[in-house]
Amino acid sequence: MNYPVWQTLFPAGLLIAVVAVVHVFVSHFAIGGGAFLVLTESTAYRRNDLGLLQYVKRHSKFFALLTLVFGAVTGVGIWFTIGLVSPEATSSLIHTFVWGWAIEWVFFFVEITAAIIYAYNWDRLDRKTHLTIGWIYFIAAFMSLVVINGIITYMLTPGAWLQTKNFWDGFFNPTYWPSLAMRSVICVLLAGVFGLITAVRERGEVRDRVVRLAGMWIVAGSVLLPLTAWWYYAKFPVFAKAYMAGALPAAQHPVRGGITCAALGLLFALVFAIWKPRLMRAPLVVFMMIFAFGLMASGEYLREFVRKPWVITGYIYANDLRTEAIDSHIANGAQPKWLTVANPEEDQVGYGRELFTIQCSKCHSVDGYRGMTKRVRGWDATFAANMLAHLDQLRGNAMPRFAGNAADRQALGAYLATLSPARAETITDANRAEIGKQVFVTRCGACHTLGGTVRPLDAAFTGASPEQVRDMLPVLESMSPNMPPWTGTDAEAQALSTYISSILSENAGAAK
Repeated sequence: MNYPVWQTLFPAGLLIAVVAVVHVFVSHFAIGGGAFLVLTESTAYRRNDLGLLQYVKRHSKFFALLTLVFGAVTGVGIWFTIGLVSPEATSSLIHTFVWGWAIEWVFFFVEITAAIIYAYNWDRLDRKTHLTIGWIYFIAAFMSLVVINGIITYMLTPGAWLQTKNFWDGFFNPTYWPSLAMRSVICVLLAGVFGLITAVRERGEVRDRVVRLAGMWIVAGSVLLPLTAWWYYAKFPVFAKAYMAGALPAAQHPVRGGITCAALGLLFALVFAIWKPRLMRAPLVVFMMIFAFGLMASGEYLREFVRKPWVITGYIYANDLRTEAIDSHIANGAQPKWLTVANPEEDQVGYGRELFTIQCSKCHSVDGYRGMTKRVRGWDATFAANMLAHLDQLRGNAMPRFAGNAADRQALGAYLATLSPARAETITDANRAEIGKQVFVTRCGACHTLGGTVRPLDAAFTGASPEQVRDMLPVLESMSPNMPPWTGTDAEAQALSTYISSILSENAGAAK
């Protein structure tokens, strides 16, 4: 809470994701594409293949324009967005890895210089010198990945750095090597995909040879990708593996998406690039680009998702609060430095809105992406305040502790209660089951499941009648210190009890 909040109409972290995925997509091509250029040029010299050499010349200019212009601009865009969205985390990354960043920027300078010389001096340099420049470019580009990979993986698995604060402990963290291997393989795959863009413009036999060559790079990367991805997953923290195992079902979506995109890309490469290269036309190249981008976006989204609720695991939360500051805020109040409400005690809802912006808006919007309106449907202010006291206990443990005292929780609870007022519909025999399901989602589903694997209620309620379930609701608080007291209406209690009893009875019958 040391910096002002950059307010957007959607969770600002989503903007980082969009800019970062586009940049990473191009930057990985910039690495693999460098190797693709010099190896293809060497092959053309060795075979005395003038057609292949002319293709490399044309591809190098496309390569330089895309990577040096678009890639550089999106790279600056990442720094711009993370500085605005997560200034605390950005400051920490800069100070922790200041010499790493400095070294990476030197590599980047060498990289762009070599790329310009390589792309625009084909006729001025002899073959050996030109190839040397190409190799200098590739080595500098790959070394940029070597450095950046250490910083990116540190955010998920800082390892011993949390205790030692040693640069090398953070850099060579548990996921460093598997991530480097996986990203290197993706570089190879993307080199082939981008190679198809210029390859389909060639003519005759040269076109077929170049398309088949690009397809071989795609296949090579696709075959090695599952092995490196599994190695990377094996080093995930326990809590991240739990997300993927079902604690947070949404974590499985990018996995399915990545597998689908990789499988389709491999199939298209085998059929339309290697087996029948003449069939590889511009529309198919567009599909290949979509598959490749989907693969990269799925991987980056998963890497960010499984880090919940952290931006740097164990050190800084996604809302930019350091772990060391949470206890102080809980004891003394949030005390945000940047506040527009003149008197928080008189304008409780206004102050709650400010707290939402400061502590919640990095991940949640009001009505849009990860919107809170649908999540707090039917919450009253008291129930909301009680839920805030146990945020880190919600299903999946994907939320940080609320950094505020009882007055702060009451203010934010009052604001959340205004987003989706309590139900006004009359509960009848016809709609009781549906209302009961809604009440369960509202008041129980954030922590529990029925017949599921995450904190299931089956053992507590299986075989209980609706009346017996209802009798337990007023004493929930005494059953567990993490359970908020029941604040719903009698009609909602009856509907919820009927729903829980009926669902568990159905599950028990199905099991028999």
